[in-house]
This record gives sequence, structure tokens and C-alpha cells, in this order.
Amino acid sequence: MRGAGGTQGGTGEFLLGLLMMCGGFYLLLKSIVVTSNFGMGYALYGFSAWGGAYAITTGMIMIPFMFGIGMVFYNAKNWLGWILAAGSLSAMIMGVIASIQFSFRAMTAFDLIVILVLAIGGLGLFLRSLRAGG
Repeated sequence: MRGAGGTQGGTGEFLLGLLMMCGGFYLLLKSIVVTSNFGMGYALYGFSAWGGAYAITTGMIMIPFMFGIGMVFYNAKNWLGWILAAGSLSAMIMGVIASIQFSFRAMTAFDLIVILVLAIGGLGLFLRSLRAGG
């Protein structure tokens, strides 16, 4: 009779490790707060030129998008319209992803220790059950 993963490892260790790991990583991911600064006045991209600093806001990204969509609806074979629309849309998507910020919610040291013991201890048990027993 084979154990977990087709090895001689213990099935009990496998299930306990999997349960601990899932619980620990669930609590860890639940403790992360995701925020974004994406808005029409938010500086999405910035650059320096001619002795000054300039910013492209998220609202400015919509201008070439509107021209591109208008050109595509007027003539669907217009490659410039497709480039403007697709380029603006990809810049918008990259800007949303780039503006995401991750932070931990406030928790006690005990909470963090319990989460890490569950997640990393469960991972250790899970991996130990998959190796061949001696």
C-alpha cells in the first residue's frame, strides 16, 4: 500500500499538512489589504524633459482612446485607429496594475505567529509526506 503522492510517506501527515497549509495561507491572504490610487486626476506615467517634470494622468490616456475608437468606427480598416485604441487600452490596464498597493492589516504578534506556523508548518508536513520514507 502506497502513501500520499505514491510514496511511502504518511497519508495522515499529508492531510494534516494540507489542512494546516490551506488554513494558514487563507488567513495570510485574508490579512492583506489591496488599495489603488487609480482615478482621472492620478498621475499614471511621469517623465522629465526640457528642464521640467511632466505627468500623464489617467484622464489623458482616454483622449487617444476616444480618437482611436472614433477612427475604428468610421473605418474599421484604419490601422492608426486600432493602434491608438489598443495602445491606450493597454496603457490603462498597465496603469491600473501599477497603481495597486498591498499592505498588511493591523494584527497582534500572536496572530501573525499563528498564521506563519500554520502556513509554513503545514507546508513542511505536506512536503515531508511526499518524500519516500526510510
